[in-house]
Amino acid sequence: MTVAGVDGCKGGWIAAIRSDAGTLPRAEVFSSFEGLLTALPDEAIVVVDMPIGLPDFTIKGGRGPEALVRPLLGQRQSSVFSIPSRAAVHAETADFTDLEGWYAAHRRASEVAMQTSEPPRGVSIQAFDIFSKIREIDALMMARPHLRERVIESHPEVAFWRLNDGQAMSLPKKVKGRVNLAGMEERRMLLARCGHHRAFLDQTPPRGAAPDDFLDACAMMLIAERHKRGETTSFPSPPGRDAYGIPVAIWV
Repeated sequence: MTVAGVDGCKGGWIAAIRSDAGTLPRAEVFSSFEGLLTALPDEAIVVVDMPIGLPDFTIKGGRGPEALVRPLLGQRQSSVFSIPSRAAVHAETADFTDLEGWYAAHRRASEVAMQTSEPPRGVSIQAFDIFSKIREIDALMMARPHLRERVIESHPEVAFWRLNDGQAMSLPKKVKGRVNLAGMEERRMLLARCGHHRAFLDQTPPRGAAPDDFLDACAMMLIAERHKRGETTSFPSPPGRDAYGIPVAIWV
């Protein structure tokens, strides 16, 4: 059975894909999540670093999965940021070509988020930056309910925690927005111990994906293989459901 680990990237979506156990995976960038799914067999298990299932109203700490996994990560817990309501995520759908328009859209989405949260909370820049990708997956999950059992959410730092026997990574992937080479090497070594060939991990990522996006996709692929074997755990367990019946959980 084909498995794919996926992360958002500048070019769209970076996927690490393995078609058969024991074979070398391949890395590929897709411009859309739908295009990625079309390129895979119908039964493929896809684990993606992107929120799936959105709340109508949020409380302190964000969705249930986010609040549950943060305590596991120690100094890495800031990598798990809160996702606001579905109304806030869908409040601004236009593509902006200028920075002023982008910031104005961020402010409007923050207003909606504050109206649908308690205590009132706006939208972080990091979260707003991925709203278009969240909407991509959200639309597919609403339109194609059959995807919900094989397209699941994970999170890279929680995945590394699981692969590292329940220990968070000691070093960050980035420092002040720049790649931290020591943190990247720490993750490559772990991924190599857990089933990836070092030559695959050391390759230059496909065009449109940054090195950290690529390593995150590789971690997601290993979680997809764990899920195929029935070895994953969900936070919460069992998963919650949003207003559309979409499962809400981080799997590792």
